[in-house]
Amino acid sequence: MQFFDDSLHPENMEKVVITVAPYAPEWMPEDFPEDIPVTMDQQVQKAVDCYEAGATVLHLHVRELDGKGSKRLSKFNELIGGVREAVPDMIIQVGGSISFAPESDGEAALWLSDDTRHMLAELSPRPDQVTVAINTIQMNIMELLYPEYREGTSLADPLYEAAYSEMTVPAGPAWVTEHLKRLQANNIQPHFQLTGIHAYETLERMVRKGLYKGPLNLTWIGIGGGFDGPNPFNMFNFINRVPDGCTLTSESLFKNMLPLNTIALAMGLHPRVGTEDTIIDQHGKRFTSVQQIQQTVRIAHELGREIASGKEARDIYRIGVQYDTVEQTLLANGMAPNRKPGQKGVPRRD
Repeated sequence: MQFFDDSLHPENMEKVVITVAPYAPEWMPEDFPEDIPVTMDQQVQKAVDCYEAGATVLHLHVRELDGKGSKRLSKFNELIGGVREAVPDMIIQVGGSISFAPESDGEAALWLSDDTRHMLAELSPRPDQVTVAINTIQMNIMELLYPEYREGTSLADPLYEAAYSEMTVPAGPAWVTEHLKRLQANNIQPHFQLTGIHAYETLERMVRKGLYKGPLNLTWIGIGGGFDGPNPFNMFNFINRVPDGCTLTSESLFKNMLPLNTIALAMGLHPRVGTEDTIIDQHGKRFTSVQQIQQTVRIAHELGREIASGKEARDIYRIGVQYDTVEQTLLANGMAPNRKPGQKGVPRRD
C-alpha cells in the first residue's frame, strides 16, 4: 500500500468497517455465559446488538442447543435468514471452517471436509461473504493462549488443549481453486484470511492467472501458532506488500488485539473484534463483543475516523462486484499489469 504525506489524515481515509466475531467457536458457553449465545433467538439478537453498537460485518458461526458448534448447513441457513431479517444492511460473513470444535473430549479439532465446505456456496439465504484461507498451514490457537487466559475455562482441560494445539487449516491449491469457482458462480464474495506474506503471494499468483476475478478484501491474522505472530513488524511488512486497491483488516487475539487494531485504525485500515478473538480486556476482565465494538468506535472517533454504515461498508467492500478479465481485476485492485510477451523492465500501471 502506498502512503503519502497526508495519508494519515482522517479526512483522506475510508470510513471504518468493523468486523465482529461474536460466536466464539473455540469456547463453550459456560466459559462466558453472559456473552456466548446458544439459542437461535439469542444468536440473532447478538447480531442485532453488535450492529447497533457499530459493527457492520458479522463473522458468523452457529451453535447447537447443547452449546457445541454446529456443522449442519440447515442451522446456518436458519441463522443467516434470521440475521438478514433483523439487520438487513449487515454484511454476513460465514466462517469458512463452519466449526472447528472437537466432537468430544480428546478428539482433534478439525475443519470440515472439502466437499462440505464447498457447500457453503449453496447456503440459502446466500451470505455476502465466505472466509477463504490460502495454503494449508498449522493453526495452533493454544500457542499464545497463556495459562492465565484460559484458567477456569474449557480450554484449560488438557484434552481440549491437545485437540486445539494440533489443528491445521486445509487450504491446498485444488480446494481453493474449486471453492473460489463455486463462490463466484453464486455471487458470494470470498474474504481472504491470510496468515502472512506467503499466503498473499499465492493469492496474487491466482489473480494473475485469472483464477479469481473480484475485489480483494483481506484480513491479516497475527495469532501465531503457524500464522504470523502479533509483531507490528509482521503487520507492517504485510501492509507494505498488499496492493493499493484492497481493503485490509487486522485480526489478532487477547491483549494483542487492541494495540494492533489501534495501529490499523490510525493507518486507515479496518479492525476485527469479538469473543472469537478475546474474552478479556487489557486488565484481564471479561469483555463482551459489544463492549469491544464500543471501545473500537471510541478510539476511531478519537483518531478522527467515522464509522461506516452497513450500506457504506457494502460499497467499501464492493459486495456483489466481479470483473470480466484479469486486466480489469488487476487494475481495480491497484496491482501492476501482467507482463506482456517481450516486455522489458517493470510493467507500469496505466
